[in-house]
Amino acid sequence: MTAEPRTPDAESRRAWRQGLGVALATSAYGISFGALAVAAGLDLWQTCVLSLLMFTGGSQFAFVGVIAAGGLPAAPAAIASASLLGVRNIAYGMRMSPVIGAGFWRRAAAAQFTIDESTAVSLAQTTPRARTLGFWVTGLAIYVGWNLSTLAGALLGDVLGDPKAYGLDAAAAAAFLALLWPRLRHRQPIAVGIAAAVVATVLTPALMPGVPVLVAAVVAFVVGWFNWLGADDEPPEEPDDVAERVGLP
Repeated sequence: MTAEPRTPDAESRRAWRQGLGVALATSAYGISFGALAVAAGLDLWQTCVLSLLMFTGGSQFAFVGVIAAGGLPAAPAAIASASLLGVRNIAYGMRMSPVIGAGFWRRAAAAQFTIDESTAVSLAQTTPRARTLGFWVTGLAIYVGWNLSTLAGALLGDVLGDPKAYGLDAAAAAAFLALLWPRLRHRQPIAVGIAAAVVATVLTPALMPGVPVLVAAVVAFVVGWFNWLGADDEPPEEPDDVAERVGLP
């Protein structure tokens, strides 16, 4: 079997496939969120509005998790936890700014769709057009799918039972691992990934939801920035048009 030639059309088709594939996997666990939110005490409309306006799965799960544990008096802690997890989207916005391009309305629209998955799919592409296409396809498809599946999960409610029994809580992690895995070919990214995962796992039982993720991100940044493990013997091959060569920070 021969590989698909790297033409502009082929790169665009690749961005479409990856974006829709990630959207399908991510949307599936919106059912889990809808069911868990209703079980935590939110009604149908509150659950749906949360997905429509907040639209960041990690923050939404953190919010309903704290509410489920502490009820309405825990609302301030729930908001703080959701906000802490949402901080990462600021970094995504800075990274994606050159991809989105200039224009107030374009950037304002893109802000709603700047999430983990749209950023990852976009930056996995090798041409400016494919990166832009990957961002919009992924962001829009997940937004539609996530809100529809949230509604379905909220309507099913108790009929669905425990969403974790279906493995829906692991769908997003599986999709991200599929994007991350091809990059784990050298000592440095492997070490950064392991260090961040260990830190997050150890701190999760002890700290407020959201804080372990931020601490793990700081660890990954420090290890990568100072290159503590040294350069690999052979630098990784880069495509002809990597992100750094077209203005991305």
